[in-house]
Amino acid sequence: MKALITGASSGIGRDMARYLDKLNIDLILVARRQEMLEELQKELNTNVKIIVKDLNKLENVYELYAECQKENIDILINNAGFGLFGDFNETDLDRELEMINVNIKAPHILTKLFLQDFLKKDHGYILNVASSAGFMAGPHLSTYYATKNYLTKLSMAINEELRKKKSHVKVCTLCPGPTNTEFNKVAHGKFSIKGASSEYVAKYGIDKMFQGKMLIIPTLMMKLGIFGLRLIPYRLQLIIAYHIQHRKTKNN
Repeated sequence: MKALITGASSGIGRDMARYLDKLNIDLILVARRQEMLEELQKELNTNVKIIVKDLNKLENVYELYAECQKENIDILINNAGFGLFGDFNETDLDRELEMINVNIKAPHILTKLFLQDFLKKDHGYILNVASSAGFMAGPHLSTYYATKNYLTKLSMAINEELRKKKSHVKVCTLCPGPTNTEFNKVAHGKFSIKGASSEYVAKYGIDKMFQGKMLIIPTLMMKLGIFGLRLIPYRLQLIIAYHIQHRKTKNN
């Protein structure tokens, strides 16, 4: 088998590559930082190809698909993404548009194109890495939450379409809560509660993907939290989210 992972140079993507390597699955690893990809490549034992691409540029997304179309990909993992803390009226518009490209447009394009290929052979896995943020709105992190809502709901809808088709192709969504990665550094904030290890989240996500689970939510705390949202009015959800995110900002 062969897997394509975006955002593979660090965090969950890197640990997914390490776990898939242990499962003897060949890899194509994609990220912006060549040096980090090369370091990861050296420690892995399977056949590993690295591709340096900035998925903010949509022409690179199409180039990535074209480059990998003949690689006989079995697993697509859309992991690339980032966040940005701050009030919506103050955050940088250009940076937010880059986030929409990386968090929404890139996985949308890759999911559609590879799904069409997977359906032809009636085999394949697509794992879209979203977030527990994909189930609610997030003051102070509004655009990020919105992008993860998009990816979560898109993946769920495709999953149902495939189920109705009785397809053997699986589209799954990984929705972790706080995870110890570079997210805080990039987003200019910090978690207010202890995060899970990226190694745990990566392994859990891969294992559940192979089981074909539609929504993959690591840790009991996140499962209970997401279930509890069904019982809480939207205004109260927003108040809770505001206070959680407010404590993350470095200036507080």
